[in-house]
Amino acid sequence: MSSQEYRLRLIGDNSIANLLIQGQHLLQVTSDSAKLDVEILLCFVLEEERSYLLTWPEKLLGDEQLHNFLQLLVRRIQGEPIAYIVGMKEFWSLPLAVSKATLIPRPDTETLVELVLEQYSSRKNINCLDLGTGTGAIALALASENPTWHIDAVDFNIDAVKLALSNARKCKLEQVNIFQSDWFSQVDINKKYDLIVSNPPYIDSEDKHLQQGDVQFEPASALIANDGGLADIKQIAKLSSRFLTSQGQLFFEHGFEQGDAVRNILISTGFKHPKTEQDLNGHDRITWAIFS
Repeated sequence: MSSQEYRLRLIGDNSIANLLIQGQHLLQVTSDSAKLDVEILLCFVLEEERSYLLTWPEKLLGDEQLHNFLQLLVRRIQGEPIAYIVGMKEFWSLPLAVSKATLIPRPDTETLVELVLEQYSSRKNINCLDLGTGTGAIALALASENPTWHIDAVDFNIDAVKLALSNARKCKLEQVNIFQSDWFSQVDINKKYDLIVSNPPYIDSEDKHLQQGDVQFEPASALIANDGGLADIKQIAKLSSRFLTSQGQLFFEHGFEQGDAVRNILISTGFKHPKTEQDLNGHDRITWAIFS
């Protein structure tokens, strides 16, 4: 459906106040965050902060601004993630550029960052490896809290690597060493890490959720894994022992039904005391264990 068709359904003037109402009405069928989505799109078009919408509700959009807003609104109505539309997603208070080469950073992944910080924040000069860094979200969040840490971050997708490097520059966290690697393939075999973190592909190819919500727009290579979604987790767990120090820890983000399986994988590959933490919705999401 074109933006012109939606424009015919708009009632009233082109003021911010009216567009907020009309846009929310059009989006509420397909988005559970319609009000916020419209605010973000208007701010993007106007190049203003959200406070501007409250301060100047009577402000009229020009014809070009209205056209741009309607085009973006149609894309959101059709299901495209808001982060891809505006090209940015905040994670751990860091404004990260996103693209269709990467997953969109999610609040649930902040649970992994929180758990790592709980256990390591008082320690300096930690060697950390982030496998499948995507936008760089996890590595950059940890670096922002721990300037003494030595963090390597890798991704197989060269476009993701370029994006993560750009995010590191914009966030002034260029101490993070970001490079291309198929898991450990390009990681120095002689280097040992105190901590390895990963948000790998963990969705089964037959999972019905792949056709729903944001994930239907995200890269399949970053979502889908063989063996019921566990293939990459098994590979990483098996190879991590070569790169971890004694008492080093491995942290995974995984699917909400995979907690038991991931703990068993870690035990079978030589890890001790696996634990699973729930995400913001109370679902199993992060599992970690100690290498001994």
